Amino acid sequence: MDQVPASPVGTPPFPLTSSLQLSSLHSYKHIYNMTRKHNSAQGLDTPWASQISAQLPSSFMPVPAAQPVRAQEPIADEPVRPEDYSKPYCEFMTSNPTIFHAVKSFSKQLEEHGYKHLSERAVWTSELKRGGKFYTTRNGSSLIAFNIGSKYESGNGVAIVAGHVDALTAKLKPVSKLPNKAGFQQLGVAPYAGGLGDTWWDRDLGIGGRVLVRDPETGKVETKLVKLDWPIARVPTLAPHFGSPANGPFNQETQMVPVIGVDNSDLFENSKVESSDTKFGTFISTQPEKLVKIISKELGITDSSTIVNWELELFDTQPAQLGGLEKDMIFAGRIDDKLCCYAAQEALIASSGSTSTGSVKMVGMFDDEEIGSLLRQGARSNLMGSVIERITEAFAKDNYGPNLLSQTVANSFLVSSDVSHAVNPNFLNVYMENHAPRLNVGVAVSADSNGHMTTDSVSEGVMRRIAERCGSTLQVFQIRNDSRSGGTIGPMTSAQIGMRAIDCGIPQLSMHSIRATTGSLDPGLGVKLFKGFFDHYEEVDKEFTDF
Repeated sequence: MDQVPASPVGTPPFPLTSSLQLSSLHSYKHIYNMTRKHNSAQGLDTPWASQISAQLPSSFMPVPAAQPVRAQEPIADEPVRPEDYSKPYCEFMTSNPTIFHAVKSFSKQLEEHGYKHLSERAVWTSELKRGGKFYTTRNGSSLIAFNIGSKYESGNGVAIVAGHVDALTAKLKPVSKLPNKAGFQQLGVAPYAGGLGDTWWDRDLGIGGRVLVRDPETGKVETKLVKLDWPIARVPTLAPHFGSPANGPFNQETQMVPVIGVDNSDLFENSKVESSDTKFGTFISTQPEKLVKIISKELGITDSSTIVNWELELFDTQPAQLGGLEKDMIFAGRIDDKLCCYAAQEALIASSGSTSTGSVKMVGMFDDEEIGSLLRQGARSNLMGSVIERITEAFAKDNYGPNLLSQTVANSFLVSSDVSHAVNPNFLNVYMENHAPRLNVGVAVSADSNGHMTTDSVSEGVMRRIAERCGSTLQVFQIRNDSRSGGTIGPMTSAQIGMRAIDCGIPQLSMHSIRATTGSLDPGLGVKLFKGFFDHYEEVDKEFTDF
């Protein structure tokens, strides 16, 4: 989500007290049983089982709570087990700290499941087949994956789940080499969106991203991904003993410059200055020499002068992990919005080829959402629209035209899936009653009366029917009237393409912090709902043909 509410927001661990205001005893037991299965799989005891049964009949405390849809038994052939996705999600987050690593990982997984890569530079007409599975990328930082139903006809709808894969960070400046200062080597970085905020102080920061390298024999430039995942950089705080200067506010340009090493050579008159063969005016001459050498060694580059450029960023090296007394939470960086992208792709892969055979199932992952989505790899670009046009054209043959494309859009539906604010038990006053999603309950529908979200009565009606069919529980989030709302890719994408849409995301605590929290079941609960959307969209859409 591209903005933060005025007050801190988040959510408590899986509720164990009578304050959980679920609409029915059935829903409570459904969620509890999933958590118990998860804990059992982790080898954990559940000493509070008897407490829950004792507390259920008691009166509920008047605290903000979401109003979920009553869950029903799954209809799908292969029901999703939310507990199965907890550890794999943590592993994915730890292994892919940058947007380039995430998109490459998603691409690899798609290919392992039979998806074929299509270059935007190529003509797709002869490649697209009914029953086929495909994906394309742009800039290495955005991805569209889709499969075509075995009975698809041009003009039929596209069922889409889309989010953003970028996250708040600090990127290396074009000239990141800085002169030594007081015996420290420093690194020039710039905040991306809300990076370098208060939570970035005193963190163990690694460096990663993509490096463009020219092959000296062919002259072709290729991309290599690098991940230096040991603590290299740190933004040190000023001790409180120094008084008011330690209290802020702080200047990100002068007071939040990462240190990357110690160099006291200026103290010694006869100190040997390390010679450099780097030519002035080359790219590598603008970067710290030791960093260039380390990255070259890491990537097996023998001649660092072949490095054309790079896009590197800092990231917290602490791995994603299960937490809480019973490991019912996940602590990780960059949850916004890799969480929903992960769930969407897993849902697409898990979706049965025998369901919704007349439509196209699609996942979109965009870059630049946190800064407005205005670049060619962002949601405001033509990326998703052009993919839909190519699919429609390939099966229309000579009948393709604006009329057919408009029909396709009218039959389609977008789930804009960006993380939602979960309730923070320490700041209950900033939430609106009955609009405060909890962890480990289910995906939250986000609404906004001023159009910052796409949700309306029709789109929410569609999603509730989907939830009923796949046995999912929906929650609801809306910001208070005295707070400001964040935004998603939903309104811009829906308006640009012209299709019905809903904003529906997985709850998390501490949005836009360098380290955030979600529920251990939440990745899997997202997979369950999104898979249900892919499996049941066609039949549910028939109930809403007047809209």
